[in-house]
Amino acid sequence: MRSLLPWLAVLALVVLLSELRMRPLAVAVSLAWLAWCVWTWIRPTRRPPR
Repeated sequence: MRSLLPWLAVLALVVLLSELRMRPLAVAVSLAWLAWCVWTWIRPTRRPPR
């Protein structure tokens, strides 16, 4: 459950911004979150030196 909290927080923020008619900001938050997630998934892992 704890690992879902950031996802739920971002989702709640996007829904709130959308309801407040701040859709460009909601889109920006969504895209920034997506970029962060992609970056954390594809970044190279640190390898110990040989």
